[in-house]
Parts: sequence; structure tokens; C-alpha cells
Amino acid sequence: MNLSRRSVIALAATILTFRMAPLAMAQPAGTPKLAAVSNDTAGVRVVIIPKTVAAKSDWEFTVTMDTHTKPLDDDLTKTAVLLDDGGRRYMPLSWQGDKPGGHHRQGVLRFPAPSEPVKSFELQIQGAGAENKRVFKWTMK
Repeated sequence: MNLSRRSVIALAATILTFRMAPLAMAQPAGTPKLAAVSNDTAGVRVVIIPKTVAAKSDWEFTVTMDTHTKPLDDDLTKTAVLLDDGGRRYMPLSWQGDKPGGHHRQGVLRFPAPSEPVKSFELQIQGAGAENKRVFKWTMK
């Protein structure tokens, strides 16, 4: 079999990508492993995966939204809030991901770390295709 130089480079890049993918998805040290939580309401599926929830670092959540009924136009930096078990509210610092619009969006929503240690917390999103807020809850282990 005679492979061109371009084919060899493409094959090597593919192998390297698959070997490095688990490292890219690994959580930072000290981050508890928390399960994904999903909500299917009004024809829109929202899945939240805690990515980084370690003390003294910004908290990050991977957010995936899918629908086939309406455009996903919400600005999550304005419609999401993180609440800790002490009732303190934290507004998002940033959204890094797909722009508003379309039927499929994914990105990372970043919040400041809670000011006190927490045993449980919730992420609320107003909108995302639903009239009522969506509530995603976790308990630290």
C-alpha cells in the first residue's frame, strides 16, 4: 500500500486526536464528578454537565440545547443563574459557545465560584423555549 504524505499526516492527526480526547475532557484535580442533568420541556432538550465545580475557581458547565420546533435565541448570560444551598445567587461570567439562533447549541457557561463551601446547588435557566424556568440540581458528594 502506497500512502501519500498528505494521507499519512491526516492519519497521524486523526490518531492523535482520538488519543488526546480523554485528556481534553478530564476534569481538573479537586473537581467532584457530578452527573449530567437534563430537562425536556416545550420541545427543547437541555442537558447540563458540571465541568468544573472546585472551590476557589470559576465554575463551568457544558450546556447542550436541541430542538426541532423553534430557534434557540436565548442569551444564557442573561437568563441563567446559579444558586447555592445558602440562597446566594451568582450570575454568569461568560458563555463560550454557539451564538443564539438555530436548533442546536452547545457551549460552556462560566460562573464565579460560590463564596462559601456548598453541599448542594442548582442552575436555573429562564426561557430556552419554555415559559417557566428550568431547574437543574446537584448534591456534592
